[in-house]
Amino acid sequence: MASSIEKKSIIHTEYIDRSEGETLDKKTLNKMAFRSMFLQASFNYERMQAGGWLYSILPGLKKIHKNKDDLATSMKHNLEFFNCHPFLITFVMGIILSLEQKKSDVQTIRSLRVAAMGPLGGIGDAIFWFTLLPIAAGVGANLALQGSIAGPIVFLLMFNIVHLGLRFWLMHWSYKAGVDGIARLTKNAKEFTRAATILGMIVVGALIASYVNINIVTEIPIGETTLKVQEILDGIMPKILPLGLTFGMYGLVKKNVSPLVNILIMVAIGILGAYIGLF
Repeated sequence: MASSIEKKSIIHTEYIDRSEGETLDKKTLNKMAFRSMFLQASFNYERMQAGGWLYSILPGLKKIHKNKDDLATSMKHNLEFFNCHPFLITFVMGIILSLEQKKSDVQTIRSLRVAAMGPLGGIGDAIFWFTLLPIAAGVGANLALQGSIAGPIVFLLMFNIVHLGLRFWLMHWSYKAGVDGIARLTKNAKEFTRAATILGMIVVGALIASYVNINIVTEIPIGETTLKVQEILDGIMPKILPLGLTFGMYGLVKKNVSPLVNILIMVAIGILGAYIGLF
């Protein structure tokens, strides 16, 4: 019984049928790109996104591997540990499917899968969380502050048009590019990530100056005139208080203070400041 289980768990290093597999059509590629949106549906801390990864590429594997043993081998090694940025997953899918179609050695496919998924975390964060999200949220928030219902709609449209467009485009591009796609990605990955992060920080800074408003109403009487504290602060640097508040909240988050506690602190400061006439 034990030997039978061990035999089933063995992953072969080569496919039995070495003839090149069927070329995947646009319909299949689009189907897999759609299924990739469920990448984290079975997320766990043993193999991370492995279940969602296999679910995403399974239609392609079934078309490529007509031999049932080869399909089983492919499914087994594609159930190994996998962790990648969920929005850029189709980049890895296209490369791996290209290798599967050519019936490359299993160990080669496994190694390249790890190599392809590695750099995408930083790139994905730079594109989506540090750049696209602040821009889309800023535009949507501006409309919402004006009382327009278009605010959340515009935000969702801006974010998802870029996200879904890139997801489906990468599926087709990386499948055609094959292994060369990894070299093209990593060639300028560091510079691109840095540039996108800088742009994202610029956008965040603009949002702070535009939407975080703190006005000190306290006035200090000096003889027959009064000294306005807010004017002094503006003379030092406009929007210095919103900047200081943002850095303060960021510092608390870095110390593992929860966002809820941060919100409660801001509410308490606002109430206390209004009560003593500071704001």
